[in-house]
Amino acid sequence: MVLDNNFTYTSFNCTIDGFKQVIYPVTYLFVFFLGAVGNGFAIYVFFQPSQRKTSVNIYMQNLAVSDLMFVSTLPFRATYFLLGSRWIFGDIICRIVTYTLYVNMYCSIYFLTVLSVVRFMAIVYPFKHWTITNTKYAKITCTAIWVFVLAASSPLFSKEIAGYSNPAKCLDLHPSSIHKLFMLNSIVIVVGFILPFCTIIVCYVFAIKALLKSRNPQCKKAVCHKKALSSIIITLILFLICFLPYHILRTIHLMLSSCSQDNLPVHKALVVTLCLAAMNSCLDPVLYYFAAENFKVRIRSLYCR
Repeated sequence: MVLDNNFTYTSFNCTIDGFKQVIYPVTYLFVFFLGAVGNGFAIYVFFQPSQRKTSVNIYMQNLAVSDLMFVSTLPFRATYFLLGSRWIFGDIICRIVTYTLYVNMYCSIYFLTVLSVVRFMAIVYPFKHWTITNTKYAKITCTAIWVFVLAASSPLFSKEIAGYSNPAKCLDLHPSSIHKLFMLNSIVIVVGFILPFCTIIVCYVFAIKALLKSRNPQCKKAVCHKKALSSIIITLILFLICFLPYHILRTIHLMLSSCSQDNLPVHKALVVTLCLAAMNSCLDPVLYYFAAENFKVRIRSLYCR
């Protein structure tokens, strides 16, 4: 019995290789195309000399870089499943592909959370200058997030986790690692998902409360509030669609470590939720368009040029 890094069984008795061979390549190639175009263009806009250097844009720049890094690995994943779960790219690339998935996922979660906090401050305390909204602090925060996530995900470079004894296999985990993975998942789900998710919900609730108290705001202030609220709402939707289902199903799957016919629906559902998590990389450009500082204006100027 073998467990791959998206936590789906591939043993003879409960194989879902046929299911994965259909859904993964289609999803990964779709996300690759939209994510590469959307995030590549976003990075081009963000790094234009005339683009405003604000804390919000700095966080979004880093989010776009993380997404672009992830989507660049998707053709390898798609090829693996198209070939019937046969790896042809070597051990090092296998480890990088495994590592990049989780680096992107948790970098995205943290960047989106910090963005929500910054936008929350803009609504609730519009006239106060907070350190978190400072561009210098934004760069330090982004660096800290990258270092923390890269270091925390480093166990995925381990041969026991990222690789397998068969060189033709990738994205596989040893069955003896299930207990270790369950313990690791318990920590990751709290630090990497529950705390950020609760932070975003708090930001959303108090931002709505502040907007309801604000009657007849000035035009400029209303625009600022609209952009800040859009940012928080889009972030909350991304969490509900992309990250919440995957973390719930991953935990359930690790709890149901036995391989039986009754668990097949859970295995298939986990495959679907991992596809939804990957789709975050092509949905983030929607956030840039509606919530980034001066992003729409810059796109229009480029189009007119």
